[in-house]
Amino acid sequence: MAKHTDPTVRHDIVFHFDIKDGNPNGDPDAGNRPRVDPETGQGLVTDVSLKRKIRDTVGLASGDDEGYEIFVSAGTALNDTLEHSYYVTGTKLGKDTRDASAARDWLCRRYFDIRMFGAVMSTGETPALGQIRGPMQVSFARSVDPVTPIEHAITRVAHTTAKDAEKPGGTMGNKWTIPYGLYEATLSYSATRGAQTGVTERDLELLYLCLVNMFDHTASAARASMAARSLVVFTHSDAFGRAPMHALVERVSVTRADGIDVPRSFADYLLALDFEALPEGVTVDKLL
Repeated sequence: MAKHTDPTVRHDIVFHFDIKDGNPNGDPDAGNRPRVDPETGQGLVTDVSLKRKIRDTVGLASGDDEGYEIFVSAGTALNDTLEHSYYVTGTKLGKDTRDASAARDWLCRRYFDIRMFGAVMSTGETPALGQIRGPMQVSFARSVDPVTPIEHAITRVAHTTAKDAEKPGGTMGNKWTIPYGLYEATLSYSATRGAQTGVTERDLELLYLCLVNMFDHTASAARASMAARSLVVFTHSDAFGRAPMHALVERVSVTRADGIDVPRSFADYLLALDFEALPEGVTVDKLL
């Protein structure tokens, strides 16, 4: 077993990705404008957006392996799935959490995202299922430099109705992009919680594989040029951890290359990795 795929010890992860002429995460409350920190101008991508892409890629990466269905997926009724867990485990619907343990275990074994990210399951007729706190916590991603959201006017020549087709010209619309942005996110894996949900070596392997490749498999017109750029995993020698996460994450730094005032590609940055004199019991792997 590789150290960085060992589910019995803690892992702290630094992940970089970039986008060019696209919208990494639109804000529905602002006309799908790219999310930006209003004080610094730095771009933001929510943890929910990153986990959605991981969820959408896991099924492709896992093939026919059992235990890699996705609980939070489009077009599904979560309450039906939760109630089904009672049925298949022979558990009686009720409020006693002790009676729900078999159903909770079944859900963890079946669904990758419950096992890894956790879930709120005390809904509908299943109050006893409570909440599972996932072992893998994902941060917001923040761009290294400020980004500049740009709104583009677009037209559509095809019409929705025959009446609209009688009008001259096309239908006007808009599209938001940023010229370029390099983003950093952090992830932290708790081995203690991983033991409670049943995380395996295969789960961690697939997580890393999805982080490296998910932008290729979730591409859209708004994110055609989005790419993973760096994936660094700090592995501790035990479940509790041998150093605080921030002390390890700060060993990975990104600065602009000399002479670059307005970055427009990953080549305009320098990625520095300080792996000297790591805390005792901590190892590091650069997966990308």
